[in-house]
Amino acid sequence: MIIPQTPLMIILAIVVAPFFGALLSGIDRRLTARAQGRMGPPILQPIHDTIKLLRKEPILLNWMQIVYAYLHLLFMVMAFLLLVLGKDSLMFLFVFAFSTLSLVLGGMCVRSPYSRIGSQREIMLMVAYEPILILLMIGFYLANNESFQLSAPMLAAKPMIISLPLLFLAFLVVLAIKLHKSPFDIATSHHAHQELVKGITIEYSGPHLAILEIAHFYEMALLFFFIVLFWSSPVWIGIILASLSFFLMTVVDNAFARLTTMWVFKFMWTGALILAVTNVFWLYWASK
Repeated sequence: MIIPQTPLMIILAIVVAPFFGALLSGIDRRLTARAQGRMGPPILQPIHDTIKLLRKEPILLNWMQIVYAYLHLLFMVMAFLLLVLGKDSLMFLFVFAFSTLSLVLGGMCVRSPYSRIGSQREIMLMVAYEPILILLMIGFYLANNESFQLSAPMLAAKPMIISLPLLFLAFLVVLAIKLHKSPFDIATSHHAHQELVKGITIEYSGPHLAILEIAHFYEMALLFFFIVLFWSSPVWIGIILASLSFFLMTVVDNAFARLTTMWVFKFMWTGALILAVTNVFWLYWASK
């Protein structure tokens, strides 16, 4: 599943990823609508919406807001490439975090109280899930003969999910947060029950909002590609695992009400963190 490191394949991955993420977004919206008794939009609607946004006249409040939007997209593309090329997992984690920080700074550099509250909530979410991601990289290191290379799972003797079952469960919670699914959609959401409307992205419009949407498409492709690494040999089982995770996120999104910020923080630092720490200690002692 790691792509060959040739310029043509790298360019192809960059081009295909947002379309794949948009397709996942469209399927998610259709499934959510059917779960709520509605017909729902076409599966390709996210692509049509993004094209429509790109054609609108740009309106900006200040230049830094736009700079941070492009940095958000740039770091997300870099994180995606580090993942699909099988590079260092710690570098991947840092670049992925920088992308989210750029989004936060973009929401903080305007005067809108809704945008700033959304940014503050996104920071709280980062504090909640970043320890899980760090422990996940440590788990990958221990399970792959002390290698931080993301290409290592492809060469492993057994699937990573066998060594990291609890970390996988914890990562599913992080996945729900990053996809802005209930009960964790407290920073930005397109759902009607979000009292901040679009929260952190409320002051973006037109082509600048399209930049954020494209970055989110890359993020969706990145997250589900990462799930494939848990069972990358044979890769078709990893694809099935990612598909099941995708449908699970849709079910959870429609089955639970949104939590408050502190409830999310407490849940991540108790249940999810305990799972992750237990798995890491288990791997550490098993390697001794």
